[in-house]
Parts: sequence; C-alpha cells; structure tokens
Amino acid sequence: MTLRVTQEEQSILDKITPLQAGLMTRLEAWSAVNSGSRNAAGLKEMRVLLAKAFTATGAAITERALSPSESVNAAGRKKLTHYEPALLITQRPQAPIQIVFTGHYDTVFPADYHFQKPDYLSETRLRGPGVADMKGGISVMLTALEMLERSPRGGNIGYNVLLSPDEEIGSPGSAPLLAELGRKSHLGLTYEPALADGTLAGARKGSGNFAVIIKGKAAHAGRDHHLGRNAIAAASRFVAKLDALNGQRDGVTFNIAKIDGGGANNIVPELAIARFNVRMIAADDTHWIQTQIDDLVAQIDAEDGISAELTGGFSRPPKPMAPANAQVFDWVKQAGGALGLEIAWSPSGGVCEGNNLWASGCPNVDTLGVRGGNIHSDQEFMEVDSLAERARLSTLILLKLASGEFDARAVKRLAMQEAG
Repeated sequence: MTLRVTQEEQSILDKITPLQAGLMTRLEAWSAVNSGSRNAAGLKEMRVLLAKAFTATGAAITERALSPSESVNAAGRKKLTHYEPALLITQRPQAPIQIVFTGHYDTVFPADYHFQKPDYLSETRLRGPGVADMKGGISVMLTALEMLERSPRGGNIGYNVLLSPDEEIGSPGSAPLLAELGRKSHLGLTYEPALADGTLAGARKGSGNFAVIIKGKAAHAGRDHHLGRNAIAAASRFVAKLDALNGQRDGVTFNIAKIDGGGANNIVPELAIARFNVRMIAADDTHWIQTQIDDLVAQIDAEDGISAELTGGFSRPPKPMAPANAQVFDWVKQAGGALGLEIAWSPSGGVCEGNNLWASGCPNVDTLGVRGGNIHSDQEFMEVDSLAERARLSTLILLKLASGEFDARAVKRLAMQEAG
C-alpha cells in the first residue's frame, strides 16, 4: 500500500525546497573548516558553528566530555589518547517516542592536508572535505528537526542528537555515550552519506583494531648479528601468517595496515608494532578471529629472545539486517516512495555509529545523509539536489513517527525480542 502524505504534512514538506540555497551556503562554510579527527582547534571551531546552528531547534545544547582511550605509540608505549567533547542536543526527554540521531563532525583530513575548501565540479555536484561524510548529513538532520518543530504532533517525539568528534577513528571516546543513548531510544537515525545513486547501506560488517607489540634484542648488524633478535623479522612472520587467514572463513578479512619499528641499517631492530584491522559478518565470527590471533601471537612469543603482546580489540559488532532493522528500512522505503524516490540498500563492509547503536539494542538506519561518493579522498563530492531531497525524506519519516503511523515503540520491542 502506498504511503499517503496528508495535507498538513505536505505543507511542512513544501517549506524545505526553498531553503536549498541557504543550506548550500551553510554547507560550504562548514566544509571550509578543517575538522580532522586530530585537529583540536578545528574541531572546536566546528563545534561552535554546530551549536549555533542547532539553536534553531529550541533544544538544550551541551558539550559532553569523552573518556580517553589507550593506544600504542610508535615507540611501543601505551598512552592515553584524549578527545574533544561531543555535542549533545536534547529535546523533550519525557516524550512518549524517543529517537537518537547521530552524526560526526570530524573528517579524515588532517590540518596540513591539501584538500581544505569546497568547489563546484558542476552545477549539480559539490566537491569538498566533509560535504558528504558527513557535514552534508548533519545539515539534512538539522533541517528535518527544524521541520519537526513546525508540526502539531512534533511534541510526541523527544530526541537526543549526538555529534561526535571521533567517528573517523572508530569512536573510541564516544562509544560509551552511543551505547547509553541507544539503550534508552526506540530507534536511531544516523546521517552517513548514501551512495551517489541513493542506495543505502543495509547490513554492515563488524570491525576490530589491534596492535601487536613485538620486542627482540638490539645488536650490531655486522659484528654481533647472531646475538640480536630481529623484531621486524618476527613481525613479518606474524603478519604473513595473519594475512594467510584471509579466505578461510566467509566474510572475514584481515588487513595489515602498518608496521612501526627499526632504525639504522647497522642495528638489529629490537622493536616492531604490527597494526591491523579485522572485519566480520556475524557476531559468532569474533570467537574464531580472536582464537586465530591469539594462536599466532603465542607462536611469536615462544620464539627465542622474542616477546609479543596483543593490544586492541573489537570496536564495532556486526549490524545485521535483522527484522527490526528491516522494519525501519521499510519505513524509509515507504517514505521515499511517497516522495517519488526509489530507495534501495545493499550490504556494506564499512562500519559506523549504526553498528554501535544496534549493539545497544537500538534498531536504526545509518545512511540518511546526502547522496555522494569518493569519500575519504580529495575527490569527495555530494549531489547538490540531494540536500533538500534527503531533508524532505527525513522530515516525512519523523512526521510519520510522530503520528504513530510508523510505530517506534513496536520496533524497539521487536529488537529486544531478537536480543533475547
């Protein structure tokens, strides 16, 4: 059955298209602010701009401090990494329907990277840092929330918006806050970009990031080579065996990303840090993965004069197309159909905050942002007309949730049943 848009809903939707020019001007200004995950000054500047923009919702806006996380530096020492605060926007916490909106205001581009400002590739396509991933998505989200506040039924929905500074590095600081908000919300809406053709991400793989600290013994490479124990050679043996695990289990991949260590050519290296990422389809895969990694680390650790220590772990569990998630996707498809949009989705090997929300028991759709592509590169772009288009889509979804035509509480119950 085709979803019907009421006259009241249509009058709200009609207010969005005339906003297009102003939305683009705002997005260009946001894109010109470098907010790379490690650029504290840029993140602060972006956070100020976002806080000012979200005052239009009338919601309470606060900064939430994030807990530091442990990482291993190039010298093999564990250290605490601190993060900029997240921005939390809270509206009607006692409303009968509670939604968590998530987005990230960090990008992958460092402060000294050459890609700093947006430009138009054509009248229909804007290139720029973060225009798709995901400053464009944040603009879509904000516009939809502003429209919700114009609805007589808007008061039925309460929400938390979490804008995080660390998504592009795996959400190590914001993960606990994502879990907290997901647990107390009926559903989640996240604004990663859709593909350029409008396709959304459906099921997502899970992810883990690890580092193995391998220590050997330094020695003169010529006079006392036999007395040394080469940590880089040991790391090479480890990563070769790790790479050989690819293809042994369906959908599981191991990616060796970097080996730190070594120095002058005439010194047997005493330290190496092997860093790698794993991806998996099912939660059950994690046990197999962990067992394989532990066995390989133990083999290296047993070598004469070599020690090996595993750090890191699984950061984002898989997000399957479970019935509760499928129901939310179906609502998106229905809303899209009512607006003349063909909404499709496909599995993705990528991970995002939607994984975190699902792990907390919160059904969600996580690619409601603009249509775009070439993200994480200096050719990142977004389709200009998708800014108002996707704002209309999210607005209609919210209006149907507020009216009860899309039953948020029922889909939360379904997710809880699936979790047992």
